[in-house]
Amino acid sequence: MKKGVGILVCTSIEIGSGGFRKRKHDNFQHGQRKEEKENVNPSSPLMTSFKSFQLELDTRHDKYERLVKLSRDITIESKRTIFLLHRFTSAPNGEEILNESEVKLDAVRRKIKQVAQELIGEDMYQFHRAISPGLQEYVEAASFQYFIKTRSLISVEEINKQLIFTAEDREETTNTTSNSQDKQPHTWSLKVTPVDYLLGVADLTGELMRLCISSVGNGDIDTPFELSQFLRQIYDGFTFIGNTGPYEVSKKLYTLKQSLAKVENACYTLKVRGSEIPKHMLADVFSSKAELIDQEEGLS
Repeated sequence: MKKGVGILVCTSIEIGSGGFRKRKHDNFQHGQRKEEKENVNPSSPLMTSFKSFQLELDTRHDKYERLVKLSRDITIESKRTIFLLHRFTSAPNGEEILNESEVKLDAVRRKIKQVAQELIGEDMYQFHRAISPGLQEYVEAASFQYFIKTRSLISVEEINKQLIFTAEDREETTNTTSNSQDKQPHTWSLKVTPVDYLLGVADLTGELMRLCISSVGNGDIDTPFELSQFLRQIYDGFTFIGNTGPYEVSKKLYTLKQSLAKVENACYTLKVRGSEIPKHMLADVFSSKAELIDQEEGLS
């Protein structure tokens, strides 16, 4: 009985060379496929539609790559602005630092203007992943400069006001008389989304923590307590969002809490042991304590 079943199974399956089972499409001649490709009419409506789809996808992909490159440039220039602003506490003339940072931020806005021009007639959210890192870094740099100037947090409305661009239409016309429409300026704008704004503000807290340590090293005892209150207000605002907001925002909350703990630890050391430790050694003490906090959090 078992031998009969084995014969039945073997006769129902075709065995090819090498002992492998042949599939049905292996019997399909390759030459026949080539003939079918040659018989395809390139001007048929179906082929025309697919060519238009190909052109649209290639155009969208090229635009996406251009936006990624612009976002990288915005990120790099924004980081350079932040590094420059950290010299504000140690520079003899802080106004020069602020003026130089404003020039750098203007260069960043010109890059953002190119992004706005690329997105004319497009849905921004289709390309949001490409430009989001650059916008977050710009928010961080602009809010850091705004805090140094005013000791307050810049609003998303104020940031969006800075991202409205106008330019005169300089196209030459052959007619001696120009229409009034040709003299009207073109306007481009790019709005920072609430999520990008919150992520940029969350990154700002790390820069404020570094500003706290550097200010103590320069003998400024009042700035850490001011930064502690400011960071506490930001942390309280983020806790209201909690887990109801986007995943990226809740992930940044842990980093924000770390920065707040380091600043509060610096304030505690100043209040309790400020008179015992020389001012030129305070920054080293805070740096070592910050490393211990990072190690303990890494082990927990």
